[in-house]
Amino acid sequence: MPEIQSDTSTTTKKLPSHAKVVIIGGGVVGCSILYHLAKFGWKDAVLLERDELTSGSSWHAAGQIHTISSDPNISRLQSYTIDLYKEIEELSGHSVGLHITGGFYLASNKTWYDYLKRERSKARYMGLNQEFISPKEVAERHPLIDPSHYHAALWDDQDGDLDPSGATYAFAKAAKVHGAQYFTHTPATATKQRPDGSWDVTTPKGVINAEHIVNCGGLWAREVGHMQGLNLPVQPMEHHYLITEKIDAVANHPTRLPAGIDYEANIYFRQERQGMLLGTYEPKGTPWKVGGTPWDFGHELLQPDLDRIADRLEMSFERIPAIGEAGIKDMINGPFTFGPDGNPMIGPVPGMKNYWCAVGVMAGFCQGGGVGLTMAEWMIDGEPSIDVWAMDVARFGDFATPDWGTVKSTENYERRFVMTFPNETLPKGRMQKTTALHDRLVAKGARMGQSFGLENALWFADGPEDAHEDPTFERNRSHDYVAREVKAVREAVGGIEIANFAKHEFKGAGARAYLNRTLAGYVPKPGRLTLTPMLTPKGKLYGDLTVASLSEEHFILFGSGTMQEAHRRWFEKDLPSDVTYANVSDDWHGIALSGPKSRDLLAKLTRDDVSAEAFKFRDLRQTYVGGVPVILNRISFSGELGYEIYCKPQYLLRLAEAVEEAGADLGYRWYGARALMSMRLEKGWGVWALDFRPDFNAVESGMDVFINWKKDFVGKDATLAARDTGPKQKLVTMTIDVDGIDVSNDEAILQDGAAVGYISSGGYAHHVGKSMAMGYVTSPNAEPGTQLQVEILGELYDAEVLGAPIYDANGANMRA
Repeated sequence: MPEIQSDTSTTTKKLPSHAKVVIIGGGVVGCSILYHLAKFGWKDAVLLERDELTSGSSWHAAGQIHTISSDPNISRLQSYTIDLYKEIEELSGHSVGLHITGGFYLASNKTWYDYLKRERSKARYMGLNQEFISPKEVAERHPLIDPSHYHAALWDDQDGDLDPSGATYAFAKAAKVHGAQYFTHTPATATKQRPDGSWDVTTPKGVINAEHIVNCGGLWAREVGHMQGLNLPVQPMEHHYLITEKIDAVANHPTRLPAGIDYEANIYFRQERQGMLLGTYEPKGTPWKVGGTPWDFGHELLQPDLDRIADRLEMSFERIPAIGEAGIKDMINGPFTFGPDGNPMIGPVPGMKNYWCAVGVMAGFCQGGGVGLTMAEWMIDGEPSIDVWAMDVARFGDFATPDWGTVKSTENYERRFVMTFPNETLPKGRMQKTTALHDRLVAKGARMGQSFGLENALWFADGPEDAHEDPTFERNRSHDYVAREVKAVREAVGGIEIANFAKHEFKGAGARAYLNRTLAGYVPKPGRLTLTPMLTPKGKLYGDLTVASLSEEHFILFGSGTMQEAHRRWFEKDLPSDVTYANVSDDWHGIALSGPKSRDLLAKLTRDDVSAEAFKFRDLRQTYVGGVPVILNRISFSGELGYEIYCKPQYLLRLAEAVEEAGADLGYRWYGARALMSMRLEKGWGVWALDFRPDFNAVESGMDVFINWKKDFVGKDATLAARDTGPKQKLVTMTIDVDGIDVSNDEAILQDGAAVGYISSGGYAHHVGKSMAMGYVTSPNAEPGTQLQVEILGELYDAEVLGAPIYDANGANMRA
């Protein structure tokens, strides 16, 4: 049975009146952040805990630790976390009860075996020590397991388990060694921001003023957020695990048994003293305290309900018979807080100054160390050392309401050990945001996806009944439909809805100067467009944006829809007084026209002269198209002659009707995101969050060609240094000799059997009829013509690095 430790020394200390940072919440995450801040120099850090440390979820956690995660950088941070435990144990003098036993991930069918092959490929370039072992070897290492149920297993020698309370206290006491303080039985009852941006945190022991506060509330994350009007879309979920009585085969085994995860059974298991611990995620999750966590909830467990997990247990007992034969010593049902996609929500909260959060860290003992490291880097250095977008709180916006958060967090709980395929769209929380065209496009056969809460077309079938596909790693049934859309764009004209692009508006006398400093590229003259990277002070990519100058003091930046709140946070943090800024993404929807007949179509929709001479590539104007007021940009991401037509949402339906009517005799066809992603591969154009991320600088990514070196800009010194020393890795485009399957992302790139890089994105290029990919490789392997291999589902396929776009290399079509 889990136990709570205590530290009476913290109850008698006097609360200081000021601190550099106050952390609210004394679970493993809060204590890890406290430790890392103090270790890296912010010793004036204080943690407040309402009860004893670990009193929320940490004390009753199962304590199993592993490295595998869907996001490679989270896997890196999980590996860091596990390695860190020995360090904090030695520093604090407090045992963490660490057992590095190794562990395996069990595949009971080919589909899960394919999934593990993808994980093994990631491990190759990440430097993680993972290897496949046979079911026979599984049984040799863990004699309780019946190997007849399994196809294969992936072994990781870094996995194991620890004592959750011990680990939490080790972080806290190690933080004290570095000069930080923590106070138990000191709940935060109110937070209030002063005009100078600092925060007053009220407690029963007095008020403490802090430059920064961090919400690490765990089960009470929502309630801590409510103190400041912040609604975090996290949800505590009930979760079961059991501990068996003594099992002779465990007690008599010469070494501690390894940990394991069985994906199909949706279980995890490990040795617990002389018995076993078995945990499961039931197929129908049970949200706990949807209306809010009671402040007086203490060291309590919830009433177990074995009926909810009966089918999981039945499958478990078949696969690990000794557990089914042993008596159950303890049944634990305790609440853990989940986020909408299962990943933590960390970082500075957009729209709030000096307010940080680290919540929804469900796998706290796998991720807590990495979260602490990342938060400390972010707070002290201004940016993390690696891309942590998968955990950034800014990946959610206003659409992520509390109700939506409960729905999606429950879905994620139910899918904890269920893979999501590259072509899969999850069913819950849909229709949260739609445009005026949603029903119209669905009626035409659109298969919809969701991005930043907004429904958008992925591809078009022959009608609503035909708009379906089965999850798969291989080419799916949308393949031929997407080919049809690409053909229309390459040969005639197609249209795609572009509501899901972000739009950022800047106005004022200082707008041009501000953008010149913030953006690394050229800021255009009125009536023109430019493409520019946006960099961090350390020279890492933080955006690739299209800048539109509507006038000398009025600009709109177009960019990644998923990054819109992160970019808002970035723009607002040092906005000068003579500039006004607004995220206007929901104020401008629209349609992009692409193809050799797109000018003919546009000419039928407007009274303007849109000839090549009158409306040049990268021109823009405010005008009327289809009888509605628009911003008209001559630019295209498809690689063809094209135009982006932005209008207010109330005009979108009228615009679409006009486009369809005028394009009927020109071969007009709607197309979706998959066709667009196929066509951009043929041009070798990267996309944000895949090929362009803060893991890379402008030189590595090739975005340095858009930099204006004659001006000062954020990140210039670091970028000059990167240019002068030369990149160690470069982004390249490749063709792959494979049929029937394509890369998705994160596959290893190899030469002579050694990993030299990884795939950032890819797919099938329909017009040229080739499987293609983009990825980062070591610079010697980036030369055109270099022969490499790409690992796809465990098989190696030959690949060749290209030296120029495989389609319309000089851009003549786009500039026609």
